[in-house]
Amino acid sequence: MGIPTNGNTPVIIEPVSNKKDLNTFVRLPGLLYRDDPHWIEPLHFERRMHLARKNPVFAHVDWQGWIAWSQGRPVGRVSAQVDHLHRELHGSDTGHFGMLEAVDDPAVFQGLLNVAEHWLRQHGASRVTGPFSLTINEESGLLVNGFDSPPSAMMGHGKPYYDSRIAALGYQPATDLLAYWMRTDELNFPPALRRMMDRWQGRIRLRTLDRSRFGEEMQLLRDIFNDAWSANWGFVPFTEAEFEELGNNLKLLVPKDLLYIAEVDGEPSAFIVALPNLNELIAPMRGRLLPFGWLRLLWRLKVRGAKTARVPLMGVRRAHQFSRLGPTLALCLIKALKPPFVRRGIEALEMSWILEGNAGMRNILEHIGAREYKRYRVYEKQI
Repeated sequence: MGIPTNGNTPVIIEPVSNKKDLNTFVRLPGLLYRDDPHWIEPLHFERRMHLARKNPVFAHVDWQGWIAWSQGRPVGRVSAQVDHLHRELHGSDTGHFGMLEAVDDPAVFQGLLNVAEHWLRQHGASRVTGPFSLTINEESGLLVNGFDSPPSAMMGHGKPYYDSRIAALGYQPATDLLAYWMRTDELNFPPALRRMMDRWQGRIRLRTLDRSRFGEEMQLLRDIFNDAWSANWGFVPFTEAEFEELGNNLKLLVPKDLLYIAEVDGEPSAFIVALPNLNELIAPMRGRLLPFGWLRLLWRLKVRGAKTARVPLMGVRRAHQFSRLGPTLALCLIKALKPPFVRRGIEALEMSWILEGNAGMRNILEHIGAREYKRYRVYEKQI
């Protein structure tokens, strides 16, 4: 299954140093998961753009990728990165690894993580966390539970043996990130929660994004998000350029009725974004967008639509998080999504990711019919 390897064959680790290497780096997961019925291959074009220098994340992130080779075949990959914004908030000795994929061979895992750790030490790191691809605001964590269903858009997949291979090299769990699943027809608000929402009805107003002021609105969402998440584990703020790039994607991919802002006494205080699950739509393409894949993607997105969605962005300002208003805002925003889901034929929703320690949000989701169905782990190690 996957890429053949011989545990007795020497493993050679080579850096990604040119376009050909980058293409191998991007395509390698497709070889690893080719027999996994739940694997959905990301678009190669999008992954190359993610790692291109014009990605605004590289204004504060330095990175290097490597490929493991055995008998002339690629059998694994990894990245190491230093996030200077993370260092400003969490210490100048921090570093990260990410994009780890490999065959089930301890020598491959050891070779890849050894070279990543060496590079990080050379760049002043003595503490490493990961995986992140490339930051905590992007694809984060390693799947450790929930291998029996496909990943949603911008979420990772994995192999069951990854956890034990990483742990064998001295990595310890730092935190878990959870994905919750709920069916639209099962989304329901018990009487106690409805009464709580009714009590605040006069002060809370929900509205969609004003696209005539799109740039201003995106910076408003960025301000809410950075405030809402600022005390969370591993937080790194979105920069203005990053959120502008994110906004360009949201404008293209997110319909008007799947993004809501909640105002409290006229003050924007919370928001939610639901993204049609693009993984449903790109699955048949096997990573290839050309020559006509982009036409099929556009048709599926605009005409056929997706049957599932994901909430990748949500935030409630910290001023409201420790009062009854905080959960009320979250409930009102989630409730606002149900009518457009029904209209659009969206049958189910993933809420992800949510920190394991975020008991308040987990409690809300479990009370309205959501269930934890995937778990992603972030590891840490002193190097």
